Amino acid sequence: CSPAPSDPEPSVSCSEGVFKCPEDQLPLDYAKIYPDPELEAQVLSLAIRCIHSEEGCRWSGLIKHLQAHLGTCGFNVIPCPNRCSAKLSRRDLPEHVQHGCPKRRVKCEFCASDFTGEAFEGHQGTCPQESVYCENKCGARMMRRLLSQHALAECPKRTQPCTYCSKEFVFDTIQNHQYQCPRYPVPCPNQCGTPSIAREDVPTHLKESCNTAMLLCPFKEAGCKHRCPKLAMGRHLEESTKTHLGMVCALVSRQRQEILELRRDVEELSVSSDGILIWKIADYARKLQEAKARSNYEFFSPPFYTHKYGYKLQVSAFLNGNGSGESSHLSVYIRVLPGEYDNLLEWPFSYRVTFSLLDQSDPSLSKPQHITETFHPDPNWKNFQKPGASRSSLDESTLGFGYPKFISHEDIRKRNYVRDNAIFIKASVEIPQKILA
Repeated sequence: CSPAPSDPEPSVSCSEGVFKCPEDQLPLDYAKIYPDPELEAQVLSLAIRCIHSEEGCRWSGLIKHLQAHLGTCGFNVIPCPNRCSAKLSRRDLPEHVQHGCPKRRVKCEFCASDFTGEAFEGHQGTCPQESVYCENKCGARMMRRLLSQHALAECPKRTQPCTYCSKEFVFDTIQNHQYQCPRYPVPCPNQCGTPSIAREDVPTHLKESCNTAMLLCPFKEAGCKHRCPKLAMGRHLEESTKTHLGMVCALVSRQRQEILELRRDVEELSVSSDGILIWKIADYARKLQEAKARSNYEFFSPPFYTHKYGYKLQVSAFLNGNGSGESSHLSVYIRVLPGEYDNLLEWPFSYRVTFSLLDQSDPSLSKPQHITETFHPDPNWKNFQKPGASRSSLDESTLGFGYPKFISHEDIRKRNYVRDNAIFIKASVEIPQKILA
């Protein structure tokens, strides 16, 4: 309930003692109003609850005691005593005055300066007397006012640029860096008198500028082992011209021999070693005309082996014939060449040899009709005795054994023995299994 009405207040338009009731705002004539002590006593003796009961206050009593209660009621709203414009309940006032009021007085625990609450918020985190840890995490703790000097000149974790290469390093590692810094000045290792050289430039200096650097002779690859200071190298080259020329000639000779050996090794790697050779003679028409223009013109196949570590053989062909087949037939022969393993083999060579001119017709259209001839070497034939080490694959004095009339030119044209201007000659040697084992 509302508090009992009392003490009428002047009306806004009051001019001749006219007032208005504070409860219903009706105008009252002051001359007709008089106090009623009995009624006032009755009203003041009425029982009521605190006006802040809805907010939680449990006080109840007589109206005449209300003002005294409000003077101590924790729920009664009062202004801040620091005049900060805040109004709050009495029970919240101590917390506000101590911690929240912007007008409260606060003393800094580090510098002992006195601040209002507003000013102290700005002072916190900036007080020069506050003890703080180094921002570089070196572990040092000091007053904030000393921090900048520490970070600039004392902190072992501060960053500092290298004087020589300008890269930045943590201070306690920069000393180790100088032992590796590529721009750190060092003396010439030959003590040539150059005052200082960047570490990374030393190799270039020794190679191009240092007059006392010991150099190897430019002909070291040819075998010259002379070594002398750079200034003396010119004299050495002048005095050793003939010697160097001889070394270079010897080197060229050795390299030629190495090239021949490498070529021979490459040829050996490409040689067949299963007793079968399929030899393609490309550009057949041109080579046939060349053979017709030159009597007994012979073509040689790549060498091949009968088996691994076996006999080394080679096929030759006279496209325009040889002997009784000259000008009318294709002649084919086989010969024995000096091989790497001849001393391990049985002699004379006595294994069955088969020649074939391969029919290149499409097998799906007709059955190929290869031209085939086979022979067994006679042990008495000179052609199949152990060859001498001096015999080469192109030695015409060692004509192999074969067929001067292997196939006539007329028969070659009847089927697809020539296709895409090429012919294929196959040679195979039958080696017993016990030999292969």
